[in-house]
Amino acid sequence: MANSDYYATLGVRRDASQDEIKKAYRRLARELHPDVNPDPETQERFKEITQAYEVLSDTNKRQMYDLGADPFGGAGAGAGAGGFGAGFPFSDIMDAFFGSAGGSRGPRSRARRGRNATIRVELDLRETAFGTTRELVVDTAVLCEVCQGAGAAPGTHPDTCDMCNGRGEISQVTRSFLGQVMTSRPCPQCGGFGSIIRHPCQECSGDGRVRTRRTIKVRIPAGVEDGTHIQLAGEGEVGPGGGPPGDLFLEIVERPHEIFERRGDDLHCTVQIPMTAAALGTVLTVETLDGAEDIDVRPGTQSGQVITMYGRGVQRLNESGRGDLLIHVNVETPSRLDPAQEELLRELAKLRGEERPPGKFAPGQQGFFSRLRDAFNGR
Repeated sequence: MANSDYYATLGVRRDASQDEIKKAYRRLARELHPDVNPDPETQERFKEITQAYEVLSDTNKRQMYDLGADPFGGAGAGAGAGGFGAGFPFSDIMDAFFGSAGGSRGPRSRARRGRNATIRVELDLRETAFGTTRELVVDTAVLCEVCQGAGAAPGTHPDTCDMCNGRGEISQVTRSFLGQVMTSRPCPQCGGFGSIIRHPCQECSGDGRVRTRRTIKVRIPAGVEDGTHIQLAGEGEVGPGGGPPGDLFLEIVERPHEIFERRGDDLHCTVQIPMTAAALGTVLTVETLDGAEDIDVRPGTQSGQVITMYGRGVQRLNESGRGDLLIHVNVETPSRLDPAQEELLRELAKLRGEERPPGKFAPGQQGFFSRLRDAFNGR
């Protein structure tokens, strides 16, 4: 193999890029691997493309080969004895058949996506019901304007790592039942980037971003409720190396209301009315989200009844229409009566034939307030 044309073995031009060499090797490896084609001649061919790839995929070995030197130091074809060849690139064979577990190999980019962020936004009931616009102050990371995310000081640039020669990974040869197996791992000197920033930007210390406080205006849609999350794409912090920003999430916190209790799109409230108003009927002025409105309380209204005001609730989120306002009536029974009030009630009870000694009502007998309601209804 020492005198073989490695470029011809892989079927690539002498000026082929590393990516072209890798693709050619993977294509041939799929065809010639012993597990796929056990023919002895094919196995020998597989050893040849493996050794050719080992030389041409390594910058130093390829340079030696192009200058006419033996990359294996005189070992020649014998270097492959007892296995698939000296420095057999086992990870590349696995990539050829199963795909690379870590994505594309080689130096990784310094630019990475920024993290998402969540902030809590407190709103009152009217704001969640009808929507609102808020200006929010956000502490976040933004692109460094001095180096524009590159991380290097102006007028400088990252230097190629001299440990991995810009590959972002280093190879190690170990012996196994397959022979000498080559494995790769991220370069410990450059961290897998393939380059080193020797003169970092003083503004961002080489991170490519700086922290700052900015104000954004956001529109809160009508109908949100406590616990709703609103996603603002691209409004999170910029990633390291000037990478794309993450997202900003708004978590809605709805403050309790002094009058209304919200249940979905409906609102509930309780009103207290005197016993006489419940018996005779009345008109009440109640507060709604749209302002004060009058409602009719029919004669004979009982404690616990519900009066519904349709379409006076919360706007439905991303839909048309609103929920309802449900008014729960609580009839107040007087706990103290002056002599004149007590005498009037006794006279009314006497007229209705309902005057009884305390605790002497017969089982199943109609109560005073029920009969009072019937009297006003003309029964």
